[in-house]
Amino acid sequence: MASVATTPAAAVPTPADRFGPLFEAVQMRRIFPDGKTFVDSVPKRPDAAILADYRKGSFDDAALKAFVLANFDVPGLEPVPESDHGPRLPIERHIAELWPHLTRDPVTPPPGSTALAVKDRFVVPGGRFRELYYWDSYFTMLGLVADRRQDLVESMLDGFVDLVERYGHVPNGTRSYYLSRSQPPFLYLMMGLSQNRDPAVAARRLAALKREYAYFTTPERSVTLPDGAVLQHYWDARTTPRDESWREDVETAKAAGRPVGDTYRDLRAGAESGWDYSSRWLGDGRSLATINTTSILPADLNSLLWGMERAIAEGAATSGDTATARDFGDRAAKRGAAIERWLWSEAEGRYGDYDVKRRLLRDGVTAATAYPLFVGLTTGARAARVAGTIERQLLAPGGLRTTRVDTGQQWDKPNGWAPLQWIAVAGLDRTGNRALADKIAQRFLATVQREYAASGKLVEKYDVEEVKPGGGGEYPLQDGFGWTNGVTRALMERGRGS
Repeated sequence: MASVATTPAAAVPTPADRFGPLFEAVQMRRIFPDGKTFVDSVPKRPDAAILADYRKGSFDDAALKAFVLANFDVPGLEPVPESDHGPRLPIERHIAELWPHLTRDPVTPPPGSTALAVKDRFVVPGGRFRELYYWDSYFTMLGLVADRRQDLVESMLDGFVDLVERYGHVPNGTRSYYLSRSQPPFLYLMMGLSQNRDPAVAARRLAALKREYAYFTTPERSVTLPDGAVLQHYWDARTTPRDESWREDVETAKAAGRPVGDTYRDLRAGAESGWDYSSRWLGDGRSLATINTTSILPADLNSLLWGMERAIAEGAATSGDTATARDFGDRAAKRGAAIERWLWSEAEGRYGDYDVKRRLLRDGVTAATAYPLFVGLTTGARAARVAGTIERQLLAPGGLRTTRVDTGQQWDKPNGWAPLQWIAVAGLDRTGNRALADKIAQRFLATVQREYAASGKLVEKYDVEEVKPGGGGEYPLQDGFGWTNGVTRALMERGRGS
């Protein structure tokens, strides 16, 4: 494939780079309860002038907060509207009325902002997540399709392609501090939701997919296994604490007892996975201080890369580029064989994550086991075995558990997340396991409906064991919420047989 220009993304200064000692003081002293608040603030004057004045003073916490408020425009949380007081609107109508509230116009960042330019309209998740996010958006788009908002599907897709063209990949989110990593590569699946049939647009999108593929398959992201197969892991170009979770990462690294840069990269790679955080990435399966994401070859990432390889092959074949079609078809065949060999447990009837350092498949079933079914890699007997494993071990009263381990991390039991409900339901549907798909869909919809009836909100995650709002993680439960809205609407449409 054609060579790809080196992305400058990792070199873009973040707030930590720009404000140094001021940044560290604000974050380590927790001047704002949420570490994301300061990194989303916009300086009112040049960085150097603010830093010069900061260095002249001595600030207790109250004075430091006053200094920040005087020198930065600090964002607040825009409340997400609940359903009208009195009888609730039907949830379907409520979601339709939330889309305009969560939609943002094109972004031209003011000087000093960490926001990245976004060329067209887009939908945000809600709450503290006030920018465009990568994998969230696929699940949001499912709801937009159900609500006949194809205009937003196309504009968001155009925005993602533009981001790949500018940075070499879709960043985790549209902020400078997210540029050093991506998120699970759902771009090819988003393209599958498009109704645009313009050959010029198709060519541009195919070029973007090839460039994203190059980003996800660089040597630092790749591991060659004993039989010569190559699989990928999550990664981040930086080895510093995440700007938006600086204090939390510093504290985790202190407890890790190894080079701090290694811990920081593993934390960042865990954030790229979207499962931030989960027992999947923890060396001992329990403690965040043992995180080793970059040593793990995940079932979900490699399934998505298989799907991307297939999509590139199909796009190339359509355009008449038979050499590229053959190349990527061969890549997909090799990856599929590697997934079936290295990421499958015959004894347990599940897909999992391969630990490179320990040279074995990590213990425990997780919701990621459904990904090979979802992307179309696995059918037949293995798919039936996965379905049985999911029903026995992950099905809960309120939907699909994320894992079987309760660590206090948000991507573990007892939480269930909208995107993983959809991955499982769609994968089970695709492989003929409709009855189990129905159970998961019906239980999760009932969970969402129950909380909506109680609070008028759709939230980021749910406790599917006690059938209530979820918990855990680094920040309070958010409502809004883009992917819950999207998956809820898509599951409702599925239930109608549409």
